[in-house]
Amino acid sequence: MRIPGPERQEDGGLSAIAAVGGLHRYQLLLHEEYGPVVRFQLPGADAAVSVADPVLLEATAHLDKRPEALFAFLDPLCEAGNLQVLPVDEHTPWRRLLLSVFAGRPAHERHFACFTESARELADRWAETAEGEEVELQEELTALSLRMIGGFALGGGDDGDGEAGGEEDGGAGRVVVAFEEVLTEHLGRLYQVPPTDPHAAERAEAALAYLRGRVDRVVAAHHSDGRAGRSDLIGALVEAGESPARIRDTVMMTLLAAHHTTGVAVSWTLHLLGRHPDVADRVVAELDRVLGDRAAPDYGDLRRLPYLDRVLKESMRLFPPGPYGARETDEDLALGPYEIPAGTTVFYPFWAVHLNPAYWPEPERFDPERFTPRAVAGRPRLAYIPFGIGPRSCEGAALATVEARLILAVLLKRLRFWPVQGHEVTPVERFVLWARDGIRMTVRPREA
Repeated sequence: MRIPGPERQEDGGLSAIAAVGGLHRYQLLLHEEYGPVVRFQLPGADAAVSVADPVLLEATAHLDKRPEALFAFLDPLCEAGNLQVLPVDEHTPWRRLLLSVFAGRPAHERHFACFTESARELADRWAETAEGEEVELQEELTALSLRMIGGFALGGGDDGDGEAGGEEDGGAGRVVVAFEEVLTEHLGRLYQVPPTDPHAAERAEAALAYLRGRVDRVVAAHHSDGRAGRSDLIGALVEAGESPARIRDTVMMTLLAAHHTTGVAVSWTLHLLGRHPDVADRVVAELDRVLGDRAAPDYGDLRRLPYLDRVLKESMRLFPPGPYGARETDEDLALGPYEIPAGTTVFYPFWAVHLNPAYWPEPERFDPERFTPRAVAGRPRLAYIPFGIGPRSCEGAALATVEARLILAVLLKRLRFWPVQGHEVTPVERFVLWARDGIRMTVRPREA
């Protein structure tokens, strides 16, 4: 049976994607018009099959190869081969190593106090915000997440010259901006977007040089006094015998992926809570009940905050930090009534899966009760996939979830967030599901 989809276009589908504002929205329209399985053109993949039904996705969950052309925009960040498309024989041990660093509870608990201090510093600063002054959540929270992942994975909160905390030269903020400049430039090349700024490519190259220099200092600092024995990401990579270039690549990709995931997830969650004060009230009531007079949870408290967890999950359903993924078939694959030949790009439209009305009634409505244990048990396991599926899913999912719940608990225990009137929040594709003009909110202490 032929897979339904739009007519082929000479430009490879670029104009169709641009016309609706990006691939993240195009996927929604495709599935709305053609159903749960759609054939379409994609830059970097002349023919792709998008699957928005979680039951059908099960047949693809074993796939362990990514299409190289779709991830080529990340090539400049890697010197020893793009980590997103490593062949299976290289990817499997690399992934196992990352999981040993990022997924273990003992490591989470060991760094929890440092995470908490970073979150409290931000809460302190926001509590002193002048009446009516606005904050831009994405910028602030991605910088906070960068400091956290630096402390967790790289064996310290800075790179040896005081930059990571951002106190002297906006180090964490500079890294966030540098990543944005690099990704904007290279994503634009993927989609063949004509440059509007003649200096954009030059700035992107300068940003990439800054990032590489920053990472080199982190790696060098690891080998200085007091750092070499630490059980962090660099130590694990050195012990595993990885080359210096692969170590730099892994650090670079970790900084990129980890700060985006957590910072963006928390930003969208606060955005939704600002527009649903009844839900925010219930989160605050739970925090007060569990924490009492304490300003922050300890690690064990996170399991005693089930409603906060449901709010975070519902936020990541509506605004998954990564809106899609992709795999490539290595042999013919049966997908429901369809046959997909070997070498086909299988597109994972996470956002469309999360908004599939067959499994999410009134899918665009914000409702944390979708994630009660009973509700979860009534859905296919792949109906909710914010961190991807299968052997290429996000290695840092457990850590990102711990960080996000902690940040939300610290901020919401002390502060209240209100949307800025007239400010439109529009999701755009920028490696993650980013807000085009930021997420601006006003912040006030709760007691006010």
